[in-house]
Amino acid sequence: MSIDIDPLCDAAGLTVTDHIENTQFELYTDRRVVPRPSPKEDHYFPVDASVTVETRFVEIPRVAIVETRSSDGTLAAHGDSYSMPTGEYYVGIDPAPTKLYLRFDSGFTVVSTDQTTRIELDRAAEVTLGFRSLHQAPAGTITTPTDPESLMEAVSLLGSALQTTSPERSFPTLRGHPPLIEPGDEFHVPERVEPPDSGVRIVVPPEYRSLYPVVPLAYYFAAEVVPGEPARIEGDGWEHALEPDVERRAAEVLRQSFHFDCIARTEGFYPVDLHEREATAVDLDWEALYDMPLAERLGEYLAVPFKTVEPELPQWTLTTDVRPDPENIESLPFVASELSIVRSPETVTPANTDGPGQPGFFRTPDIQSAELFRGSADSETRDVDAAVRGADVPTERGAALDSAEFVQPEEVDTVEHAWVGEGVPLDANKATLDAYHRRLEVGAIEQSRISVLVVCNDDQMSEEDEVSELYGLRDMVQFDIEVRHNLSRKEMREVLASDVDFLHYIGHVDDRGMQCADDYLDLTQEDLEVGVSAFLLNACQSYKQGEALIHRGSRGGIVTLSDIANSPATQLGRIIARLMNSGFNLRTALHVAKRELITGHQYIVVGDGATTICQNRSGLAIVVSVTEQHSGSWDFSAEFFPNGHHGIGSLATINLKPIDYNYYVPTMLSSSDVSTEELRSFFNLELAPVFHKNELVWSDRFSID
Repeated sequence: MSIDIDPLCDAAGLTVTDHIENTQFELYTDRRVVPRPSPKEDHYFPVDASVTVETRFVEIPRVAIVETRSSDGTLAAHGDSYSMPTGEYYVGIDPAPTKLYLRFDSGFTVVSTDQTTRIELDRAAEVTLGFRSLHQAPAGTITTPTDPESLMEAVSLLGSALQTTSPERSFPTLRGHPPLIEPGDEFHVPERVEPPDSGVRIVVPPEYRSLYPVVPLAYYFAAEVVPGEPARIEGDGWEHALEPDVERRAAEVLRQSFHFDCIARTEGFYPVDLHEREATAVDLDWEALYDMPLAERLGEYLAVPFKTVEPELPQWTLTTDVRPDPENIESLPFVASELSIVRSPETVTPANTDGPGQPGFFRTPDIQSAELFRGSADSETRDVDAAVRGADVPTERGAALDSAEFVQPEEVDTVEHAWVGEGVPLDANKATLDAYHRRLEVGAIEQSRISVLVVCNDDQMSEEDEVSELYGLRDMVQFDIEVRHNLSRKEMREVLASDVDFLHYIGHVDDRGMQCADDYLDLTQEDLEVGVSAFLLNACQSYKQGEALIHRGSRGGIVTLSDIANSPATQLGRIIARLMNSGFNLRTALHVAKRELITGHQYIVVGDGATTICQNRSGLAIVVSVTEQHSGSWDFSAEFFPNGHHGIGSLATINLKPIDYNYYVPTMLSSSDVSTEELRSFFNLELAPVFHKNELVWSDRFSID
């Protein structure tokens, strides 16, 4: 079973452990309970595990929205504070680390505080609890020849993962992961892969550079993709041009249609007060649109000029550059599942090693200023290079990578940027197929605690090993945190083979490998077993060593492209530690770190940038900005980023009195004249990064008075 449900040892309630998502949370009852297995069919929505307990209340230690349906499934109430008369109810609580459903026969009251949500029954009764992992797996693998026409047939099947063609598919849990694609001599489709007939066709020239940018559209619209010109989208009686710029126009269609779906779905099962609906300047009949077939609805959406809706669209989260090569076809389902904007650059711009904005990426300043960089491993050079985080200092330092391997992708308008293909991208996540596949790997874990290992292989850098104090500052997740120093090659091999969730490495790396107490360990040459899930290699020129970890078993990590200075490296290590501990994924964590440190641009993510090591209390990644207007009053804004199973399209709100709307993710919400007391109460809810006067502080250390 992927989910374990056990009685709490030191309190009344249950511990729920999801072995697929590596998450754990507690819920509380009014008395000690022993869970009894019950039929999964007892719940209105599908569940992976179901138990029954007798209790007067069920409480979770987070602020949540409670959705109540009557015995026939009709939505009866939705909110965080209300009462219901005696009856048989299906109740859903969101967010929670798993889908959480209750079934019982009793009147009840929803009671929320600034830290908890409680379902209080009118009397003690049997409550059946259902849990569903938020893990999503593809239904199978499509085998296809790699020519563009055959690949179009495969891409036309990605929409088979959609669990509905209604606007509710804008919820991440109703999209499903697309089937995988792999090259083969003959076209083969698994039996379970059956796309709905959406009535949408996408016509593009039979070439990779035109096909790749429409892959997310093929998935989200369950569209048939066919060869032809000019590039366009077709429905019954309408068409929408994708020329003259297929990449740009496809991105516009994705953003606009998704935005309108999130508004239209408020006419369905989830009639919430949505900020985007209230704020839209577009006058459409949302009730009628909700009931239309997908193709007809899309035609109505696209009849609205993009320039009309563009000002109200949120900043999209991810752009992925997929080089137009047949060897990249296996990455397409993963890119589609993230609803990433896709570009397919035919040409690659080599990074300008001497151009503006590039100093420090490929060479170190002259020796007179070398004290700014992190220390040498060689005692003879340690005095002149005492602040260089690298290995022995040759006459002219340079990146372990050949500068010809670096590429400079075009800038993006999105928060995050990934790169699929040859080359080492500056300022983008170097995504790899093996890391994408590990996102889907399902295996039971032996323990439910999150393991973090901090390895410091140089005593001069011991200041950074204090990051161990920043992991585990959580009240809902249990951490095992260990700090080790000066490991030998053998010990380092054992560490890398262990099932550590996150490795934070502090030390030296160069083209000889990772320095250990007795020699260097070159991960690119050694036949290593790698069990570490995610990592930060906070050392000079650590890209190749990190890339080797990805190829040998890790899912994702943060590495450096050049020499890095000791002081900002230490600072960045601390920022990443707190962000990963707060539930951020690798890409978003590095994005936030770059806002604070310009030297963050010397780092990139390798592998799966969506990798997390835990969840935060709300389940979302949130970054707050505050500005004091006058004594006792603040301007407040918060950015919500998709994260884990709380992906694009999730509903979000914030527990702040002036804000009474729901928003869809990604979003930025703001409020003026927030009182000091309201702000203080909010910061007590959850550990979050806060930008104040353009500097990064943390909610638990922010001095309001």
